[in-house]
Amino acid sequence: MEKMSLPALARRQLELASTASSGRSARTIYGGHEHVLRQTLIALAARQRLDEHENPGEATVQVLHGRVRLSAGENSWEGSPGDLLIVPNARHSLEALDAATVLLTVAKLG
Repeated sequence: MEKMSLPALARRQLELASTASSGRSARTIYGGHEHVLRQTLIALAARQRLDEHENPGEATVQVLHGRVRLSAGENSWEGSPGDLLIVPNARHSLEALDAATVLLTVAKLG
């Protein structure tokens, strides 16, 4: 069994994102290519975004810090700490309205 502190990991990733030229940082905290389930901690500086991309499988975004907007086509959903956003099975993007950290959980299909 392993234990980790999500708030501590989120703070570290946000520090890395704030100094990165891309304004973002990510770390897989569970899973990977050999697993169906993958959890990735993503930090985005304010107004940074993950451009539109395909959904790799069933996915959720749990907002740990800040505010984000998940957009898919004409639809968008805003999330703040404690919110769980269900990622639609469509091309989508994620924008940080404030400096933000999220936990992306994906169950890869196929």
